[in-house]
Amino acid sequence: MNLSTRQMRAFLQVARMGNFTRAAEQAHITQAGLSILIREMEKQLGCRLFDRTTRVVSLTPAGRRLLPVVERLVTDLDDVAAELGAEGDAARQTLRIAATPLVSSHLLPRVFTTFRAAHPQVSLRLFDADLRDVEAMVAAGDADVGLGFFFKAAAGLERTPVGRFHLMRVAPCDGDEEEPPAIGTAPWSALRSAELLGLPPGNPIQKVIDQHLATIGRADAQRPAFNFFGTLISMVEAGFGTAVMPTFALAACRRHRVRTDVLTKPKVGLDFFRITKRGAHETEAMQAFVATLEKALPALSR
Repeated sequence: MNLSTRQMRAFLQVARMGNFTRAAEQAHITQAGLSILIREMEKQLGCRLFDRTTRVVSLTPAGRRLLPVVERLVTDLDDVAAELGAEGDAARQTLRIAATPLVSSHLLPRVFTTFRAAHPQVSLRLFDADLRDVEAMVAAGDADVGLGFFFKAAAGLERTPVGRFHLMRVAPCDGDEEEPPAIGTAPWSALRSAELLGLPPGNPIQKVIDQHLATIGRADAQRPAFNFFGTLISMVEAGFGTAVMPTFALAACRRHRVRTDVLTKPKVGLDFFRITKRGAHETEAMQAFVATLEKALPALSR
């Protein structure tokens, strides 16, 4: 026996209407098609389900025994389908984003504000974590998208560039400056005599920075190192030295009394990526958010 939901729904319609013509109209199929479904069902069960006369269609004893079972099965199926559909709609309307701390605290609030104004029906959830945890959350399905400087694609993840930032010098302000000036430019050679601070030597961004510091004789892995850009900026402001970091930290720098200059000769760019789980469906909400992010990033890096 292999009863289909179409057969069971046809059975319920005839049982409720007591008439094949009206039941066919309610089911939006032809009367002949409805009759075929019922005959196939009776054939599989090996018994008649309806007594048919020219004036009335009534359930047989077998049909009366079957009716509550089919009603329960179809009702349960409809209830579960409705619940799953609602859960799917909620999932499509919730976007979970994982990003590194400085991105979370200084880039994304402005992006979130713009996105929420255009898409008020989408709920945004932000998880701030270090780069490895961002990758782990996306890989585990706990976040829909991760944002950061991912120099290599991790297994099971897809990596797509969404913006580009440049390396800049962050230096203490002169004591007589009332307000830090707008971002300027400075050659790498300007760092030859600076007291440098940095990220840990194993940090991928620091590795790129060290490659260029080496060309001016400043590849010193023993310099003071800090794990977070926010700490670096505060240490620079306090006068402990000068740091090199991507321009995505500009918004954070502007909250401190520090000078910022894009480093030139050469001007070094770093791609900013989004990562997603390989094979995961990209919802309309995610597409809209990425479009908002890509449009906003250039203004956040100057």
